[in-house]
Amino acid sequence: MKTTRFVVDIDEDALVDLQRRLELTAFSDDLHHDDWVDGMPTAVLQRVVGYWRDHFNWRAAERRINEMPQFRAEVGGLEVHFVHVQGVDENSPALILTHGWPGSFVEMLDLIPRLTDPSNNGLPGFRSFSVVVPSLPGFAFSEAPRRPGTNSRVVASMWHELMQGLGYHHYFAQGGDIGSSVSIWMARLYPQAVRALHLNFISSGYQPPLGKPERPLSPAEAAWRFAREDWMQHEGGYSHVHSTKPQTLAHALVDSPVGLAAWIIEKFFAWSDGKKDLFSRFDIDTLLTNVSLYWFSANVASTLRMYKENAAQPLAFATGERIIPPLCFASYPREIVNPPREWLERVFQVARWSELPAGGHFAALEQPESLAREIHQSFGLFQ
Repeated sequence: MKTTRFVVDIDEDALVDLQRRLELTAFSDDLHHDDWVDGMPTAVLQRVVGYWRDHFNWRAAERRINEMPQFRAEVGGLEVHFVHVQGVDENSPALILTHGWPGSFVEMLDLIPRLTDPSNNGLPGFRSFSVVVPSLPGFAFSEAPRRPGTNSRVVASMWHELMQGLGYHHYFAQGGDIGSSVSIWMARLYPQAVRALHLNFISSGYQPPLGKPERPLSPAEAAWRFAREDWMQHEGGYSHVHSTKPQTLAHALVDSPVGLAAWIIEKFFAWSDGKKDLFSRFDIDTLLTNVSLYWFSANVASTLRMYKENAAQPLAFATGERIIPPLCFASYPREIVNPPREWLERVFQVARWSELPAGGHFAALEQPESLAREIHQSFGLFQ
């Protein structure tokens, strides 16, 4: 596999165009002011846009991103962007991290050094990993698919091809959000290569076998399924749109950076842990770096369409089917409806289950040290 070194360098014309659009923003009226009950409040969005327009420095964000060694390679017929950092220890085991929506590889920037050089990043006593962080097809600087069918199963095959091409014939896999379904598919399809899994989220497409001869639902499982359905009814509208008519929404988001920011940042607030103020939960520059990647790629349609592709092929398991590589799971308190352990034990060999004191859906961004420690302790069981 041929890899090419990649450096982020957004064309100046694109920056000028973004600035012009931000200056021409029209804001919606709002009944609830600073309350998020109807979505992102106009007052909060105005503050975000004001900072984006007047203070955010994309070139500084680029410099930070470019501190990480990045590459592109043809994988599965698409040009895939990925970060690849060698571990400091000799023969460091390989680890592939997969992001989701509305995130990107930028979520992992504070996590990566804690994995590749733990001793110099606050985690002494752990062995380093050689870390690969690909951008999902159509996200950031990965080429967007031009035909239907690129779902998590297809991406899992692409990631396995990538790891094999990099010389990693055996590797660990970690993921959240869409990255969890990709990682599960990798373990399902390539059990001889995946040494173990670490997840901080279980995909909504995960469907373990139910009914005889499987055991009945436990009270915790029944309660969780009810809670999940309730969450989908009250918070899952975005997912239904993504899974049914992603192209219609994409037309709006690809033409409006502020609309795109609202669609993305509302999820970062709703699914994260911390104070009620968005700016207390996240570094605004990091949020805007992530949003800007979505904007500059102009491939928002492909990022939304991943939901529709996955809905067409969920992670459904037959009676008696099990995942061979062991699973370690980190349950963060503000995650989207955490499953009970026994729900995962229907398919997985759960080797480690951790319940963390703080954090939400974006664990790599919210709690990089906590997640890094969990990964080290989990995969250390298999080294």
